[in-house]
Amino acid sequence: MLKATVYVTVKENVLDPQGNAVQGALHSMGFNEVGKVRIGKYMEMQLDTTDRKVAEERVKAMCEKLLANTVIEDYRYELS
Repeated sequence: MLKATVYVTVKENVLDPQGNAVQGALHSMGFNEVGKVRIGKYMEMQLDTTDRKVAEERVKAMCEKLLANTVIEDYRYELS
């Protein structure tokens, strides 16, 4: 069995209003050292396979079809 860890983030050239809101809130709380904030998603999945090549193909397909909107988001994953 393999574990997939998937990270999805907004692309650099796409506005991140949620990140801007968090940055503003942190500043209003006195955390003025915080610069740019980007918000993303973190997912862990147990995969019922021991074949890393198959797992990579399946996780990539999951990301492309559902987990990430590839027009505005980037993704990366790790298998362990």
